[in-house]
Amino acid sequence: MTSRAPLSRKLSAIAESATLKVDAKAKALQAAGRPVISYAAGEPDFATPSFIVDAAADALQNPANYRYTPAAGLPVLREAIAAKTLRDSGLEVTPSQVIVTNGGKQAVYQAFQTVVNPGDEVLLPAPYWTTYPEAIALADGTPVEVFAGADQDYKVTVAQLEAARTDKTTVLVFVSPSNPTGSVYTAEETAEIGRWALEHGIWVITDEIYQNLTYEGVRAVSIVEAVPELAEQTILLNGVAKTYAMTGWRVGWMVGPADAMKLAANLQSHLSSNVNNVAQRAAAAALNGPQGEVEQFREAFDRRRRLIVSELSKIDGVEVPNPLGAFYVYPDVQGLLNRTWGGVTPTSSLELADLILEQAEVAVVPGEAFGPSGYLRLSYALGDEQLLEGVQRLQRLFA
Repeated sequence: MTSRAPLSRKLSAIAESATLKVDAKAKALQAAGRPVISYAAGEPDFATPSFIVDAAADALQNPANYRYTPAAGLPVLREAIAAKTLRDSGLEVTPSQVIVTNGGKQAVYQAFQTVVNPGDEVLLPAPYWTTYPEAIALADGTPVEVFAGADQDYKVTVAQLEAARTDKTTVLVFVSPSNPTGSVYTAEETAEIGRWALEHGIWVITDEIYQNLTYEGVRAVSIVEAVPELAEQTILLNGVAKTYAMTGWRVGWMVGPADAMKLAANLQSHLSSNVNNVAQRAAAAALNGPQGEVEQFREAFDRRRRLIVSELSKIDGVEVPNPLGAFYVYPDVQGLLNRTWGGVTPTSSLELADLILEQAEVAVVPGEAFGPSGYLRLSYALGDEQLLEGVQRLQRLFA
């Protein structure tokens, strides 16, 4: 009997999401009765604002929402996204340049599928979100990591990008505020990178899902606002998940030049068709409705940010750059490696994260998920008491 044909080599090479893997392990331990505190998932602990939930409840009463709708999104939501893009990213677009996706991850996937050809090199500043390199590989591109450490506040320079550029470079990933580091590029840094991309005809995929979560008076300036001429070679990614505590609603979007969005819309028409209509109605309410509760979320994140930075900084061997956006802290923990803690001597941040989970019952994501070893990502999107208790466990472990 002939053996079956092999599974997809492309998908076999794709790794599971490291952040979701750690979070799932933490939840399994919690379910088994262990008092694990998890800093793994980038998920706000707040309830979705009630006016958004009410909009969804109203949408359930309308039979029109039980049917197929345009694959690229409901007109009311595409209009709201176009208005937000002008308001927050300084870019005027038509609703036809907007595609609503099943969460931000689908927008990421489709963006790379739209502008990457086999063999293209994509410049990927590191530390990076764990999904980017896998999405690049799925588009048959080659991710080229450009690393910036804690000494650079995890922000790459034009000189570094130029050193990594080759005749195969076609795309740059630009993320500010950053997941996993929380770093925010200044307006001047953003403009310099934008002008460089424009000069070399490089597409920019910019993930702006954390743009409304910034602190200390900082504003995340969109690269298309800093360099307006770049709009014809830029795809903007965003969504309601982080700002509005709507991770489970699965509504994201992509915005870009009309020809690129036409390709992405064609792909989506075969891939998934329209996003859940009730969730789209809720997302439209989020963007068009009162923003006071969202500001309260941001203020709570800011309070937690200051707390976790202060407490982590008390641990000898931990360097903690001050994050000015998103809801992550990304300490450099190289000073904890190759030292013995509770009878274990970790040599990598992967081993360190395992040690922390087993001995302190705290779940963190190791730097290997985002680039080089020697770092940890902690999300501070969890309750204040748990936040403090978890860091105090680390303080005791590494005393």
